[in-house]
Amino acid sequence: MTENVKKIEKITFDDYNGKASKFWENTKDHDVSQNYTAFLAPFDGKKSLDILDFGCGPGRDILYFKSIGHNPVGLDGASEFCEMARKLTGCRVLEQSFNDLDLVENSFDGVFANASMFHVPRKNLAKVLKDLYKALRPNGILFTSNPRGDDDGWQRPGRYGNFMQYDQSLVYLEDAGFKIIDHYYRPPNLPRDQQNWLAMVSKVDKN
Repeated sequence: MTENVKKIEKITFDDYNGKASKFWENTKDHDVSQNYTAFLAPFDGKKSLDILDFGCGPGRDILYFKSIGHNPVGLDGASEFCEMARKLTGCRVLEQSFNDLDLVENSFDGVFANASMFHVPRKNLAKVLKDLYKALRPNGILFTSNPRGDDDGWQRPGRYGNFMQYDQSLVYLEDAGFKIIDHYYRPPNLPRDQQNWLAMVSKVDKN
């Protein structure tokens, strides 16, 4: 990880740490059921899945996956979020850099990256996707949901964002070894130009 990537990440996580409680209040009741359904659909109702919540924040999605019989593990780079998620869920939460992951190979059935992957600088995205690919088991599922756009940089003074459209996201995912099995735009039931989020469901293509 280069010094510039470290700096970008530190500034972004420091911003989240400074607003952790407000972030929880603003997001705890978000309806992300469409994303849960899309992520879990390829598993055909299988229970006790080992799930990594990449960019877990205060733990809302960890708590959901635990409540329906799965074995979620959180991961975030913001220490305040990690502490909040542990207290909320009682689950294991890894405090790790998004850009320098330390994950056991073939340890997860699925990775749920909801509104988090876009904080990975574009120059490091290929590496991060390959790290997640290695951490997934054969036929594992990666779910990503990110704001779509055509550039990367500071989305506001304290947070970096990498904004891509479907075609460019597809290239990065396929280069990392994933096969796209579904995608859609959010929020639902709006004209495309008002659907600012792109969700993609990808499958590990390895034996």
